Amino acid sequence: MNAAVVESFDRPPRYATFRAPVAGEGAVLVRMRAAALSNLVKGQAAGSHYSSASEMPFVPGFDGVGTLPDGRRVYFFGPPAPFGAMAEWSIAVASRTVPLPDYVDDATAAALGNPGLASWAALLGRARLQAGESVLVNGATGVAGQQAIQAAKQLGAHRVIATGREQDVLEKLRALGADETIWLRQSDEALVDAFRRALTSVDVVLDYLWGHSAECILAAAKGRGSPQGERRVRYVQIGSISGDAISLKADLLRSSGVEMMGSGLGSLSAAAIVQALTEMYDAAASTGLKIETEAVPLSEVESAWGRTVSGRRMVFTM
Repeated sequence: MNAAVVESFDRPPRYATFRAPVAGEGAVLVRMRAAALSNLVKGQAAGSHYSSASEMPFVPGFDGVGTLPDGRRVYFFGPPAPFGAMAEWSIAVASRTVPLPDYVDDATAAALGNPGLASWAALLGRARLQAGESVLVNGATGVAGQQAIQAAKQLGAHRVIATGREQDVLEKLRALGADETIWLRQSDEALVDAFRRALTSVDVVLDYLWGHSAECILAAAKGRGSPQGERRVRYVQIGSISGDAISLKADLLRSSGVEMMGSGLGSLSAAAIVQALTEMYDAAASTGLKIETEAVPLSEVESAWGRTVSGRRMVFTM
């Protein structure tokens, strides 16, 4: 079969032939239709993600949209190595499939999957967001961050605060449901003050950036020994675009009501991911979640792999 094939962590995948998969017990063959290029997939193909394959060659693609032998169109995730989603055929573990509504096209369904894991699954499976609570999305201008704004509103968030580096992009997030924005390109003093004001009403922080902005959020959460205790803030770490490590003073945690956790592969069960994504796709069918996509034929994978697509999700089609 034709597929994108990773032969080296130092080079982009190339379009080549690869052996066809055979479904074992508990798995089904999938005739592929679309697979999105996310930061997770890029990291796995570069060998830099903790879930990267240990043997080559392999087909990249953590998730995708395809048709099962019985004709059902599904989204699926986590195909067993070496068979990823970026091929004419892949394998789906039956319990990791989500039936798709007819109203959601292939490219949109594929593009929604990974940011859905980083937003819907984070909000439902880790933060356990309750209707009426408020959410701060740190790094809201990216694809996952934009999805998080919409997800939080769909799940009943009272208020959503969005952060980002570009003011013009931040203003556009109001159309997706952001009630307030915080510009990250200001002095540390001004930024910490802005976060301190925001945290007086925030229940959940979704952090897609980590790095310096995370340090400022945590500095803003520092308390002064209040006998009533500080406000509880469930801090969910999801992405690390701004750096993998931060400087964290112990007293910032001891003096605050921050409860830190991560959301990603391993911190969520497959069942929890399926449950969250099922709810997401139902919402996409009924209310029309917005996500910008760029469809590219899989045969162009090598040349398109490193191309930057700001604010949109590249989707390879088969």
